[in-house]
Amino acid sequence: MHNIELYRDEAHLCVLLNESEELDEGGIHSNQYLILHQEFGVLLDPGGFGVMADVLEAMLAYCEPEQIRYIILSHQDPDIVGGLASWLELTRATVLISRLWTRFIPHYGLPSTDRIVAIPDTGAQIDLGTSAVLDLIPAHFLHSEGNFQVYDPRAKILFSGDLGASELSGTETQAFIETLAPHLPRIEGFHRRYMASNRAIEAWRQTLGDRAIELLAPQHGPIYRGAAVREFLAWLDGLECGVDLLQPGGVFRR
Repeated sequence: MHNIELYRDEAHLCVLLNESEELDEGGIHSNQYLILHQEFGVLLDPGGFGVMADVLEAMLAYCEPEQIRYIILSHQDPDIVGGLASWLELTRATVLISRLWTRFIPHYGLPSTDRIVAIPDTGAQIDLGTSAVLDLIPAHFLHSEGNFQVYDPRAKILFSGDLGASELSGTETQAFIETLAPHLPRIEGFHRRYMASNRAIEAWRQTLGDRAIELLAPQHGPIYRGAAVREFLAWLDGLECGVDLLQPGGVFRR
């Protein structure tokens, strides 16, 4: 097990937690991220119940549970939310999730919903103190109806949820990709089926605007950096997906 520091300066840290473990999620490796600004911790998509102990162990190399102020959930899937009840017992964190899912996540066995806060459809910004913020960027229908990404302007990292995710087992994962072409076979099928439409991509691209992105960090698979970021965004611009491909009888055009 090892952590990968994605960004560090005198006050700010972004870490991919527990990168190398073969995690207990049906053979699908997932990424959990920690953002630590001074003593202010934020945990992104902490994962299912099966990975909770490993993620906690990895996190303790950097901070204590009481330092986690926010847990941000990009959407409602069990590989993101399944371990939340345990995290609420260990921390005093406020949990942020799309307003669409605040009624549903109590079904994951939460002891209370008092610390669940709905993100409005148009997004929000979190103040970490001393001129550090996180932007919660709407990415609806990519792939969830209520879906948010986290942009860290200090680190220039976009934590993109399932956008950019690849279908790899834990034994196949690598930390980074530098160019898109060799990686396309691992992402194309997933994106064509799980992303709702190119219209949703277009809306997200306009919302993202001209934010500088040095790393694009998805919830599954390697992190995009360098040319791979630009190439991935360009590939998305022309991607037909979801309802763009849907035909009568449940058939999807290839």
